[in-house]
Amino acid sequence: MARRPLPRILSNGTASLARSRELARSAADSATDVLHPLITITRGLRRLAGAGRRKWTDTPKDRRGPLLFMAASVVLVVALVPYGGMLALVCLMGAAAWAGRERAEPVPEGPDEAQAQRLRTFYEALVPYFSVPEDPAPLYAHGGDWEAALTSYAFDDTGRVSCLRVSYPAYFADGDLESRARVEALLHAKAGRGREYHFAWDEEANELTVTVLTPLPTDIAAQPFVTGPGETVLGFTDETGVQRTLPVTVGDDTRDAPPVVWRTGVRSTEPHLLIAGRPGGGTTTLLRSIALQALRHGDVLIVEGGGTGDYACLAGRDGVLAIECGLSGARASLEWAAHETERRLIAANRARQTGHPQPEDVKRPLWLLVDRPSALGHLAAADGREDPQSLLDVPLRHGRAANVTVVVADQIDCLDALSDAVRQHTRARVVLGPAVPYQLAEVLGTPPHTTPTQDVPPGRGYARLGTGPVHRLQVPATPDPYDDATSEAHRRAVMDLLPPRSGPTGSAPAARTADPTEQPAAAEG
Repeated sequence: MARRPLPRILSNGTASLARSRELARSAADSATDVLHPLITITRGLRRLAGAGRRKWTDTPKDRRGPLLFMAASVVLVVALVPYGGMLALVCLMGAAAWAGRERAEPVPEGPDEAQAQRLRTFYEALVPYFSVPEDPAPLYAHGGDWEAALTSYAFDDTGRVSCLRVSYPAYFADGDLESRARVEALLHAKAGRGREYHFAWDEEANELTVTVLTPLPTDIAAQPFVTGPGETVLGFTDETGVQRTLPVTVGDDTRDAPPVVWRTGVRSTEPHLLIAGRPGGGTTTLLRSIALQALRHGDVLIVEGGGTGDYACLAGRDGVLAIECGLSGARASLEWAAHETERRLIAANRARQTGHPQPEDVKRPLWLLVDRPSALGHLAAADGREDPQSLLDVPLRHGRAANVTVVVADQIDCLDALSDAVRQHTRARVVLGPAVPYQLAEVLGTPPHTTPTQDVPPGRGYARLGTGPVHRLQVPATPDPYDDATSEAHRRAVMDLLPPRSGPTGSAPAARTADPTEQPAAAEG
């Protein structure tokens, strides 16, 4: 049985209703614009009438007669004056327009009672830190004037301090890190925990500015970042920390994010990197992210001391020379890396002496990614063998000239087991996961100017490149695509970045010799 088509009014009803609503909204907006003066005057007449009614009501009854007589006299005089009625009407319309204008709500000046009490609490808590008995006119004193010390402040919607500028006396030891840390810890506790604060010390003006930082985004996944050769994105930080942004894709949207870019190669001032963190802090995620970026322009050799198989997705891929987990394989791979560094140095020196450009195999970057070398050191000590870290001396000392980059990652509690060469030549540092202030200062060389949060997401930490400033860091999500806990979006993002396979993944590594020109075969960890 054939179905009869719906009537036109039913089939096109939704579109017609939408167009009707748009036309009605446009007509209402146009009418409002045209009738805006009339609306303003009408509102003003209503306000004037209300004011006159209130004036008449507030007037005592014995004075209403004279007031009425005076109003009638004014009306009579206006009526006798030439063009008086017209002038009175113009004046009335002007007064109505002025009374009917849209008035902005008055902004309250100064803090309210609750905010003033909170600022007074800040002031009283800082008295023991910013006062001495010898000061004849102390800026900080119990029961003193807090407005002279707290020169600027701002509050959020919840009533908590979002920005605070504190003036302190000139005799305060603002160059002492311990004195600074005590004041920062106090302000952090009084301003409320659970947020990150930035402390900016202005020694010249004797001022401390405390600012609440917005949380770093955790929704940026691994993707082909817009960088040049020799540039590696370690993560993303605050907009005020760097002077560069990169376009990143989050879902279906694209936005600009400020990155922490680490530059490697011959002209790099910090060619090697040390990553420290706790289990689950994101050190393996950062190593995996660095490996995916390095494979775009170079070769990668991975030594995994933990033996967890977190780099199995890279096995057998183009550019991945080897993935070693055992002690013997790690020693053989690092020994080959040392010989390869020496070979590259000799080839580059010969090219310079003959006036020829460097060979392509010398210019191609070589990355050594070493995860948990302290575990391999313990195994070597148990077997009475030499620590494999000793084989990193040559790549660390001469890696920049040979275009060899070394990245070492280990747990923050095992940094004492690292060799002197690793600690001396890895001046680019990253700390991920929860860490106490003295550990951050020990690894980074200086304490950060921000306070860590109680709940640290994976891949969250701090980065410092050489003697530069300390940046907050959020590593892009680069999980193991073979992990069952990985979401499908993150798994697909990592798989799209993997280079094609160049050989079988389950084969054992080929036997290595002392020939420096030999390259290790890829093997699955």
